[in-house]
Amino acid sequence: MNIAFVVLVLLPGLALGSFLNVVAARVPLHESIAFPGSHCMTCGHAIAWYDNFPLISYIILRGRCRNCGSAIGLRYPAVELATALLVSGCVWKFGLHLETLLAVFFCAVLVAISAADFEHRIVPNVIVLPSAVIVLGGQTALHLSPEWAIAAFAASGFLLLTALLYPGGMGMGDVKLALLLGAMLGRTVAIAIAAGMVSALVPAIWLFVRHGTAARKMRIPFAPFLALGAILALFAGKSLLHAYLSLL
Repeated sequence: MNIAFVVLVLLPGLALGSFLNVVAARVPLHESIAFPGSHCMTCGHAIAWYDNFPLISYIILRGRCRNCGSAIGLRYPAVELATALLVSGCVWKFGLHLETLLAVFFCAVLVAISAADFEHRIVPNVIVLPSAVIVLGGQTALHLSPEWAIAAFAASGFLLLTALLYPGGMGMGDVKLALLLGAMLGRTVAIAIAAGMVSALVPAIWLFVRHGTAARKMRIPFAPFLALGAILALFAGKSLLHAYLSLL
């Protein structure tokens, strides 16, 4: 794949990330993603077009609203940059193929869900369930096999069992997210879940060191860590799974 083209798709990736910010901010609050237009979440002032360029406007405004001066959360540029990098990564990994569109859609959903869970502690059904159906249909059409459906329900069932055994550890939103992960990743969903659980230990240990036993009552949004594991599995899952199985 031409490196120049991979770099070029960063621009539409940034624009997609800007849209995902709107989705992550409004969908959990049951607000329209179309109306009203972009506005400051503090003062409600409409954001002018020249202040609405992804990433660039945040840097120019130094992370503050031009009207009221209130801070704009780091989540906004982080989502835009992460989306752009993931879009470019999908193009680099899969090339100009229908699978690339499905991978971009999958990554976009992961970014939106992660941002929503991080800020609102919720994995919106209106995002994750239709996305799981779309991805399952897409993967089955591109690679005719029962693997995607089996992996989807197996991953979801595994997290459901975990949630029932340890109800404070994760919510039903994570169970539904596992359905999406399995539909896209197939057998490599095991890599995604394992990596997600291991990465979630880092903030858990940090909270325990800082707060002691009181950390048990502090909830950590798990969806971003599952998403991180899913991205790892998307780009390197087959190699990692092969390496693991070769050790057995």
